[in-house]
Amino acid sequence: MLVPIRHTGRVKQAFILGAGLGTRLRPLTDRLPKPLVPLFHRPLAEWAMRACEKAGISRFAINTHHLSEKWQDFQPEGLEDITLFHEPVLLETGGGLKNIAGWMGGESVLVHNGDIFSTLPLDRLIAAHEASGLPVTLALRSEGSANHIALDETGTKVTDIRRMLGVSDGSHVFSGIYCVNPEFLKLIPANEKVSVIPAFLELTKQGKLGAIVLDEGVWLDLGDRDFYLKAHRELGLDAEIHPEAKIGAGAVIEKSVIGPGAIVEDGAIVKHSVIWPGGRVSATADLEGCIVFSDRVVAGRQAEVDL
Repeated sequence: MLVPIRHTGRVKQAFILGAGLGTRLRPLTDRLPKPLVPLFHRPLAEWAMRACEKAGISRFAINTHHLSEKWQDFQPEGLEDITLFHEPVLLETGGGLKNIAGWMGGESVLVHNGDIFSTLPLDRLIAAHEASGLPVTLALRSEGSANHIALDETGTKVTDIRRMLGVSDGSHVFSGIYCVNPEFLKLIPANEKVSVIPAFLELTKQGKLGAIVLDEGVWLDLGDRDFYLKAHRELGLDAEIHPEAKIGAGAVIEKSVIGPGAIVEDGAIVKHSVIWPGGRVSATADLEGCIVFSDRVVAGRQAEVDL
């Protein structure tokens, strides 16, 4: 049984999950941790933090592992209360949460995956969590490719996850965003590499895993290159060129994102592509569906490749 810990109940802090290896997004994640991969010139983690900020959150923890040194220069403007928790050995979603127990200070926290983009109304998630009195409240979507979460008739409590309890098939998608009260951490063993799912299942059996369906806004998983490019195509304008990029007068750019400090020479053709900050595209380049992420100069005809 969970022993309540005295806390205010208000959610004013967030934990950004940033320690994954990003294997599905390689080779991009050979250069940066996945949450630092840029989406429209901002790291994915910053988008998550800005969404939290809109909901009244100003204090952040981020766990790191892969290429952890890259986080040292991460300081989004106006977001000053950021604490990094380096994990020399990956602790997974449950172990990572347990590891920040001291930082939480006996207060609730919003947990946000570092590799998703969303405009979900997080204020509604927080309000539902605070009103329910439950240890955890998951933010769900009605539609998606991973309908693993089953709900009761009220739509406010989880009854099964991936049918692991044998109760029901799933009907909703877990967004990777949820609110947690500090007493939930008692269900997670200390100093262990463990997923958060076993603790979720234990709450589910007790009828204490809350949920709210948030179908408003955009929710995108940017876990692999196809979804990464799709996000730029769906969210962008005809072209998104950073003012600090240098574009040759004769370059042709269509439905592409060009980052700060990037150089696209006169004569280059760039279509449906993303050029990272500092990327270099030569005059002979003809790019279609490419991601330019390295320091080398890209030339010639290239299609659907990472360079």
